[in-house]
Amino acid sequence: MNHSLENISEHINGEVFNAKPINISGLNYADKATETELTLLNKYGHIQLWPTSKAAAAIVSTSIADEVKALSTKPIIIVKDADLAMAKALELFAKPTTNQSGIHKLASVEPTAKIGNNISIGAGAYIGNNVVVGDNVVIRSNVSIYDDAVIGTGTIIYSNATISERTIIGAFCRLYSNCSIGSDGFGYRPADNGMGITRIPHIGNVILGNYVDVGSNSCIDNAKFGSTTIGDFTKIDNLVQIGHNVDIGRGCMICGQAGIAGSVTIGDGVIIAGNAGIKDHVKIGHGAKVGGKAGVMNDIPDGESHMGYPAVKDIELAKQWIAVRKLPETMKKLKAIAKSLNIDL
Repeated sequence: MNHSLENISEHINGEVFNAKPINISGLNYADKATETELTLLNKYGHIQLWPTSKAAAAIVSTSIADEVKALSTKPIIIVKDADLAMAKALELFAKPTTNQSGIHKLASVEPTAKIGNNISIGAGAYIGNNVVVGDNVVIRSNVSIYDDAVIGTGTIIYSNATISERTIIGAFCRLYSNCSIGSDGFGYRPADNGMGITRIPHIGNVILGNYVDVGSNSCIDNAKFGSTTIGDFTKIDNLVQIGHNVDIGRGCMICGQAGIAGSVTIGDGVIIAGNAGIKDHVKIGHGAKVGGKAGVMNDIPDGESHMGYPAVKDIELAKQWIAVRKLPETMKKLKAIAKSLNIDL
C-alpha cells in the first residue's frame, strides 16, 4: 500500500520542503528506514540521525525544521508536532481489521442476551444472561462476558478477555487479550477465631467510560460496593493492576506494571509511569504526574510531579539527588575540619 508524499502531506496537514514525486511504502525509525519509507524527527536527538538515514523523507516538527533543512536535500514534511502527525500518517498504512460477520456457530449466547446490529462474535465466546451488546461491537474468540454486563457501541474485545457480572463498558473501548474486568478485589480480613482469613464479597461493579483502552493482562477489580470507575479516554497499558473502588478520571495514561491499591482517587489528565505503586486511599490531583517506580504514600496536589520511593515532589527529590552526589566531597571537608579540631568522626 503506497502513498505519494503529497497525499501524506495533505492527510497530516503539513508543508513539504524540497518536494519531489515520491511514493512511500511505509514508516520506520530514522536509523532503520529504507529508501521508500518515511521517518519521524521530532526532537533534537533525532537530528544527528538524518544525514545518514536511508529514509526517503521525514515528518519534522517546526521546532527543529531549520536545523533539519540545513543537513539534507531530501524532502521533509513540516508540521507543528511530528509525533502526532506520525500517528495520523499511520492511519493511511494501517490494514483494516478483518472480522467475521455475525455470531460464529461455536459461540454461546444465552437467549436473554440482547445483541445489537452489525456485530461480530467469534468462536468459543460466551455471552451470559441479560448481557447487552451494542451495535458494531467486535467480540473475538474465547471472550467471556457474564450476566448483566453491558458493552457499548463500537467496542472491540480481543481474545480471552473476561468481563465479569454487572460490568458496564462504554462506547468505542478496546479491551486487549487476557485482560480481566470485574473480578473480586483483594478483600480479606483475619477470621474471628484467629485461625484463618475471611474473604469479603464484592457486590459492586466496574464502569468504563467511552474510548477507554485496557491493555493485555491488566486487571480492574470490582468494587466492594458501589463502582470502580475509569473515565472517558483513559488509556491503560499492559500488566496494570487497579484495585477495588478506585476512581480514575478522564484522559489519564497508566503505564505498564503500575499498581493502584483500593479506593484511590485519580483526577483528570494524570500520567502514571511504569512500575509505580500507589497506596490505598491516596488522592492524586488533576494533571499530576507520577514517575517510574515511584511509591506514592501520600496525596499529590493538582499539577505536581512526584518521583522516588517514597514519592516526593520532583524538585525535592532533585535536591536529595544533588545532596547525595555531593556527599563524598562533603565528607572529605568534614574530615579535614574534624582533623584540624582534633575530633574523631
